[in-house]
Amino acid sequence: QVIDSTSLGWGTRVKGFIACFAIGCLCSILGSCLLWIPKKGLVLFAVFYTLGNISSIGSTMFLMGPMKQLKRMFEPTRLIATIVMLLCLILTLCSAFWWRKAGLALLFCILQFFAMAWYSISFIPYAR
Repeated sequence: QVIDSTSLGWGTRVKGFIACFAIGCLCSILGSCLLWIPKKGLVLFAVFYTLGNISSIGSTMFLMGPMKQLKRMFEPTRLIATIVMLLCLILTLCSAFWWRKAGLALLFCILQFFAMAWYSISFIPYAR
């Protein structure tokens, strides 16, 4: 059904998924490397780690399509996990750019990790 509603072929969608997921992993690794830079390292880590998570979430949209992905994200069984995960993403970026609190950005990165794990587990039947 997804194949009929999109102009992308299966091979193109798999390549898009792999590329977007690889970019997400690369951003997360780069953020971890930038963590050790004096003064700005923690903020750079928070930003790159968040961008990596956003890219990783976006990669699944290639496989199932954006609308189906959004519908599945906000199903009642994973609604709370999705809201917590999105809130952690936003709060990490706010603490890095707006509030300029490196410690708070690190805290939200840790919470972001657990929220992403909870969100990912919500897609596995009977894993919650």
